[in-house]
Amino acid sequence: MKDAGYEIAIFPGDGTGPEVVREGRKVLNALAEGGPAPWHASEYPGGGQYYLKTGREWEPDAEAASRSADAILLGAVGWPGATLPNGDIAGRALVLGLREGLDLFANVRPCRLYPGVLHRISGAYREVWSPKHVDMVIVRENTEDLYTPARGRLRRGGETEVAIDSRIITKKGSERVIRYAFELARARPRGAPEDGVKRLTCIDKSNVMEGCRFFRETFDRIAREYPEIEKDYAYVDAFTQWLVRNPERYNVAVTTNMMGDIVTDLASVLQGGMGFASGGNIGAEHAMFEPVHGSAPKYAGKNQVNPFATFFAVEQMLRWLGERHHDARLLTQADRLERTLGTVLSHGGAGTYDQGGHATTSEAGDRVAAAIRGAAA
Repeated sequence: MKDAGYEIAIFPGDGTGPEVVREGRKVLNALAEGGPAPWHASEYPGGGQYYLKTGREWEPDAEAASRSADAILLGAVGWPGATLPNGDIAGRALVLGLREGLDLFANVRPCRLYPGVLHRISGAYREVWSPKHVDMVIVRENTEDLYTPARGRLRRGGETEVAIDSRIITKKGSERVIRYAFELARARPRGAPEDGVKRLTCIDKSNVMEGCRFFRETFDRIAREYPEIEKDYAYVDAFTQWLVRNPERYNVAVTTNMMGDIVTDLASVLQGGMGFASGGNIGAEHAMFEPVHGSAPKYAGKNQVNPFATFFAVEQMLRWLGERHHDARLLTQADRLERTLGTVLSHGGAGTYDQGGHATTSEAGDRVAAAIRGAAA
C-alpha cells in the first residue's frame, strides 16, 4: 500500500484524445470524492498536433514523468500531416516509444459485451448474442514481430524498388507473454462463457510461418507448467471466423504482435465497437492504459465520441495498480467503477452516436460521474 498516493501520468494526445481524457478525469474525480484520493494525476502535452506546433513530440519532463509514474493513461495519438522525417507518425514516442522504452510486453485487451450495448453485427446475430456469450481477453505480444525496426527500402535513382519488413519472434518475448496469458487464464474466475473451462487459445499461423512454429513450441513447453489450463489452438485465419461465429468458446487467447493487432480490433465489434475497447500495455514494472479507438480527427472538437473505452481503461488501470501493490482501496474503486459502468449501460441514456443514441461525450461522462456519486451515497 502506498500511503503517499500513486502518480498517474496522463497524455491526452491528439484529436478526440483530450475529449475522452477529460471525461476519464471526471470519473476519477467522482471516485475520489468523500475522502483523499490514493492517486495524483498530472497531464502532459505531446503527440502529432504538439509536434506541428513545436517540432517536438513531447518535452523532457513528460518523458521523465512517464518513467517515474506508477501508471500512464493515454488518450490517442495521430494527426493528419504530422509525420516525422523518417516517415513515422509524429507522436510515436507516446505509443510505440513507451512500449519499447518501458518494455510493456503484454497488450491486454478485454472483450466483454455489457447489457444494454448493441454490438455491430446486423441481422439475426444481434438477436442471438447476449452479454453471456462475449467475455474474453486477448493477450498480444507488444514489443517485437513486424514492429521492430528491422525494415527498410532499397532506393536507386530516386525510386523505391523494394520495401522490407522483417518479422522478429524471440524466445524471451514469446515466453513472457505466453506465461502472462496462462496466469491470466488461471486467475479468471468464470472461464469461457460456453462451458466455464479455463481455456487458453494460441493464435498463430504455424502451418506456414517459422516464427509462429517457434511461438507454438514455446506455448506447448510453458503449458506443461499449467496442467489445469486447457490448451487450445487456432490458425489466425480460421480464428477470425470462429471468433465471430462462436465467441462464447473463448476465455483467454494469446498471439504475436501483428496478428494480435488485427484480431483485437475484430473482437471489439463483439463488444459494441471501438468506443468500448480499452487496452492495457503491461510490463514488469510499468503499465500504460488507453482507449484503443485512435484520435478520430474527423470527430475532434465535436463532443460526439464514445468515452466508455476510456472509462474501461481507467478501470483496468486502477485494477492493475491495486493488484500490483496489493492495495484493497484501488481494487474496491475498480470494482465500483465496473459495476457503475454496467449499470449505466444497462439503463440506457448515455449512448453516443455509435450506439444510435444522442448523448454527447460530456453528457455520457456526466451520467457516469453522477451514478458513481449516487452509488456512494
